[in-house]
Amino acid sequence: MKLDGPGQADALREAATEAGVALLSVRRETRWEHLDSLARAILAGPDAPDTTELMAGDLFSLAQTVAVLTGGIVSIEDTSSRVLAYSRSADSDEVDDLRRLSILGWQGPEPYLSKLREWGVFQHLRTSDSVIEIDAHPELGIRRRLAIGIRAGAQPLGTIWVQEGSQPLAPLAEQALVGAARVAAAKLVRRRRELSADVRLTQTLLTGLLEGSTGPQSLATHLGLDLHRPATVLAYTAATGAGAEGRDVELTRAEVTGLISVHTAARHRSALLAPIDSRVYVLLPELPPGLPPATLRSWAHEVVEAARDHLGVPLRAAIGSTVDGLADVPGSRAQADRILDAMGRGGVVPDVAALIDVQADVLVSEVLALLQERRELRDPRLSALAEYDRRHGTRLAESVLAWLDALGEVRVAADALHIHPNTLRYRVRRAEQLTGIDLAQPQQRLLTMLQLRLPPEH
Repeated sequence: MKLDGPGQADALREAATEAGVALLSVRRETRWEHLDSLARAILAGPDAPDTTELMAGDLFSLAQTVAVLTGGIVSIEDTSSRVLAYSRSADSDEVDDLRRLSILGWQGPEPYLSKLREWGVFQHLRTSDSVIEIDAHPELGIRRRLAIGIRAGAQPLGTIWVQEGSQPLAPLAEQALVGAARVAAAKLVRRRRELSADVRLTQTLLTGLLEGSTGPQSLATHLGLDLHRPATVLAYTAATGAGAEGRDVELTRAEVTGLISVHTAARHRSALLAPIDSRVYVLLPELPPGLPPATLRSWAHEVVEAARDHLGVPLRAAIGSTVDGLADVPGSRAQADRILDAMGRGGVVPDVAALIDVQADVLVSEVLALLQERRELRDPRLSALAEYDRRHGTRLAESVLAWLDALGEVRVAADALHIHPNTLRYRVRRAEQLTGIDLAQPQQRLLTMLQLRLPPEH
């Protein structure tokens, strides 16, 4: 009932208390459909899955990701123009009348909705996968907008709207909307409870395939994928020691994962994401035959640049090998991991790399891993040199490695160590005398360069 004053509210509260009836007070602008869905979730009991929170959380997170990528103000609506989720807006002055009324009432005002019907906007959104632009109408208090339909095949599920604020929308706003619509469709295509179980099953099968513990047939059958079309794995991780200082780690990971999902879905409809530990893997199944490697590289670059520009998070991306089918996906993932491992060991490396870019780094890192694991392959004389340094506080091993890295250029190596060239010459001779190694032999120099790169033992 509508209450006209505090006295009536107090009387109603007393009556409800005496009768043992729950009393709920809501704001006048609250939509009854929204209130009804919340009430039904409460009445379902404590054992019922909290699907309203699950779905709303997913969609609000998606709306915020789209807002970051487009530079606009985002709302996600169902087919009846009821607002399901919306992005946060730091500046209330950027929000136009339509946005304000839609959020307060959880639905767009009817006069403007009738205008959109008159302009054919809803017809376009129901029947097309492309983005539509709606011009600003200052006389109606409406700013420029982009919109796209959320569809599952021919079935419309809802819409995503991006209102332009005080600044123009980002150049790739339309591309971001395409990806967001595909991500949103996966969240809306089934009832909430079914979707939650379906997402968990997909993630389990995908993770199993990437790790090699589950065969490809289960995932292919579940999602209707072609087992024998080319596929690639992209892997992303935060660059070590930089970015997002002071930010909530879990929030940052969620924002990065959302950004990757939207960008990737815009480029490849069947893309699948799997966060595993500190890395996010993207499986690109059913790639067109002969897809140029430069295309995959450009997709990965877009994600890295967007994370840096919009989230302030530096990412590294690795491009796994393109394999012939889903059965070989674990090999593509393993190669992407090898690349990221090599990129994380320092040196001058790009933000995005395929194996060809870091081939030497990958090979050296794998040889070092072998030497680390197999002590019998090491030269005991070099191990003794490292132990001598540890016991006497000398830097002989470090000096020999710097001299070898400089290809025998004494002055270059001495400058790198900030010592006199004669000091370096003495240290190299002293190391040879103590160990009996002959650095004039090419094979000995190669082994020495590798073994002295191993981390010190304690």
